Amino acid sequence: MADALVGPLRELGRDVLRVSARDFLRPDSLRYEFGRHDPDAFYDDWLDSGGLLREVLAPLDPGGTGKVLPSLWDSARDRATRARYVDVPAGAVLLLDGALLLGRWLPFDVTVHLSVSAAALARRTSREDAWTLPAFERYEQEADPLRTADVVVKMDDPRRPALIVDPG
Repeated sequence: MADALVGPLRELGRDVLRVSARDFLRPDSLRYEFGRHDPDAFYDDWLDSGGLLREVLAPLDPGGTGKVLPSLWDSARDRATRARYVDVPAGAVLLLDGALLLGRWLPFDVTVHLSVSAAALARRTSREDAWTLPAFERYEQEADPLRTADVVVKMDDPRRPALIVDPG
């Protein structure tokens, strides 16, 4: 969904930087320290929040350098991406996507939560990834994205997204 926003924002004259949190996962040795299927480790330890803050968010703060590293770690190869820094002009829009991002004290200007019911999430999650479902349940309880996000979009049926005006 974040990819779909790039074109319209550019048509409005905005520079856009697309970044995915999956490019800021920690190395295998850290992600799998408690096993490959630990939902608490998935929730707490997989994302390199410090790297995301240091390499993307802090440089875009007022007074920041504007030099952003758009990716840090290739989790499929378990090695650094060796991406080059890019200069992001003042006033550009950062579109960052990723799961379980709220509640980590990351300095976002605007947050959008794509809400999926537990039943829909269970239906869409592959058998191999079903072990992650408790992490998403914990996220709903602890981060409370329906209340903390600036915008909530109901995505139980991705063909018919619905804006939730007052999430509660």
